[in-house]
Amino acid sequence: MLVSLIITSYNYARYLERAIRSTLNQTLPSENYEVIVVDDCSTDESHSILDNYSSDIKVIKLEKNSGLSVARNTGIKKAKGQYVIFLDADDYIQSDLLKVLSVFLNENNKLDAVAVDYYLVNEFGDHIEWVDSSKKPIACGIMFRKDLLFDIGLYDEKFRAREEEDLRKRFLVNHHIHHIPLPLYRYRMHDNNLTKNKTEMDKHAQMLNKKHQP
Repeated sequence: MLVSLIITSYNYARYLERAIRSTLNQTLPSENYEVIVVDDCSTDESHSILDNYSSDIKVIKLEKNSGLSVARNTGIKKAKGQYVIFLDADDYIQSDLLKVLSVFLNENNKLDAVAVDYYLVNEFGDHIEWVDSSKKPIACGIMFRKDLLFDIGLYDEKFRAREEEDLRKRFLVNHHIHHIPLPLYRYRMHDNNLTKNKTEMDKHAQMLNKKHQP
């Protein structure tokens, strides 16, 4: 198995199906990748949607709501791919994403991870802005060599927000994320984005600063 694509979801039934469809519509041959959905104990209609795709994806349902770090770590530990990439359930991806990123990693053993740019999109999927991920990074749209994630200890499960910032800081100590200026990821803006929860973001910013202070 070449690539494991991991979708993490909590009460995103409204968006989940489009996310899944975008992963099954990839130009990378289906035998070269797997799709793992980690459902973080959703209480909405997510289970019905996941049941509809049970023959095409691997579903892991957590018994209690544990947060993104735990959900992503669970997916990584179950992944069979040489490379790992994350997709949030309210986002979706362009059809060439897996093929482009895996080619870069396959053809250059010196690359530790590769990231693409992303489009901000609204509720209807309309493009709002092309964002340079090297200037405004996000957790998703980055393909990692899986063994390097294990080397740095995976996600810190104490973080329920800003977990990607903590992972990136630790990853970049000894590794590099190569930037590809192609907008192949779609980052959906809506009222329930975690980044709009100022209390949680501020709390975890303090945790991040404390952990990584010189």
